[in-house]
Amino acid sequence: MDMPQPNAAILSRKARIIERLREVLPADAVVDDPNETRAYECDALTAYRCPPLAAVLPRSTAEVSAVLKICHDEGVPVVPRGSGTSLAGGALPTADSVILGVARMNAVLETDYDNRFIRVQSGRTNLSVTGAVETDGFFYAPDPSSQLACAIAGNIAMNSGGAHCLKYGVTTNNLLGVTMVQMDGTVVEIGGPWMDPAGLDLLGVICGSEGQLGVVTEATLRILPKPEGARPVLMGFDSNEVAGACVSDIIKAGVLPVAIEFMDRPCIEATEAFAKAGYPMCEALLIVEVEGSPAEIDEQLGLIKQIAGRHNPVELREAADEDQAKRIWLGRKSAFGAMGQINDYMCLDGTIPVSSLPHVLRRIGEMSKEFGLDVANVFHAGDGNMHPLILFDANKPGDLEKCEAFGAEILKLCVEVGGCLTGEHGVGIEKRDLMTVQYAPADLEAQLRVKDVFDPKWLLNPAKVFPLHVTQSRRAA
Repeated sequence: MDMPQPNAAILSRKARIIERLREVLPADAVVDDPNETRAYECDALTAYRCPPLAAVLPRSTAEVSAVLKICHDEGVPVVPRGSGTSLAGGALPTADSVILGVARMNAVLETDYDNRFIRVQSGRTNLSVTGAVETDGFFYAPDPSSQLACAIAGNIAMNSGGAHCLKYGVTTNNLLGVTMVQMDGTVVEIGGPWMDPAGLDLLGVICGSEGQLGVVTEATLRILPKPEGARPVLMGFDSNEVAGACVSDIIKAGVLPVAIEFMDRPCIEATEAFAKAGYPMCEALLIVEVEGSPAEIDEQLGLIKQIAGRHNPVELREAADEDQAKRIWLGRKSAFGAMGQINDYMCLDGTIPVSSLPHVLRRIGEMSKEFGLDVANVFHAGDGNMHPLILFDANKPGDLEKCEAFGAEILKLCVEVGGCLTGEHGVGIEKRDLMTVQYAPADLEAQLRVKDVFDPKWLLNPAKVFPLHVTQSRRAA
């Protein structure tokens, strides 16, 4: 992945830029030692690395505004960073950029149970939002696999989802408002603690904009009462295609589980060795969870098991208690870490129509043989959000490039069957050169014009989302 050459004029002014940043931030909030900036040289897409000019760690909206005013004045690119869990290179810096990390901005600012919202600083981790309200019987629905570490800022930037997004939606369905600082330091309030505010849906533009339009410092999030109960069922099948067909039939039947998760044999074997969840050694596994009253759960699971029975499952296991439910979920929640124990991998997130699951899984298997690289599949099957993990050897010359080419073909396949390039990881640098596969020139131009309005100098999160030659020409204009 090419990145723009650093601006020599900015590098020559590093001492002055750092001095100005230290004037508006506490001493420990500016990181410019080359040994320390290496901590910010990449996010979870670790194949690409570049230490930034500096990193700043503000604690308030006012400090973010002060930093952005300086960077705007100096013409310094800024890369917003939550917790650095992006799998698409969304927080990858350039050598002439300042990383603006929001990790220290993690306070709960307001909780309103009557109106079912919580307002937090954007550096607060996803799981800790639920942690702030669960003793009072509420929860925050989006639950990415990285929810223990990922920040709300990154969730908003990438419109993250999670295992339970089938029923509750992704971040945009649970985001009510934001406080955002524009590149020139202007602070704006968008949305608020109410449903469907009047006027243009600017909140819908901000959510999923990948740090291209501003830095979100506070977020108002929808919280929901915890369901009366929930219960998962584990189902094993003798092929990926059969499991995919079962998912399609469940959705067609009109049942709305809270989650339908898919894992194939390579992933099952890795997670069993890692987490020892007690999964059957089959070709494909589904975890289907429903919630509600005991009667509702029994009715829904009864229908789901009836549908699964038509596909001849090799195992069908319903959780009898909370401990068994946790063990069913244990392997799925451990999947990405487990795969990292055995191989380097690239994790994709193309999204497809659920009815295309059998075809797409079959084609991925065929392409795996064509490229000579193994693939493990683990994903949110209920809404067709694919997560193929392409295994490669980072130390073997040419393997990374082969992996990228394979990944590009999978994403093109997703678009070909009526899906899209990303479901929740974002475009970042990973998919920017594939944007022309999904979007016509006029569609891309409309997106570029939005960026022009919010960030006329094109200083926010450089080299992301759009093909590099497009961003370079736009910035030079």
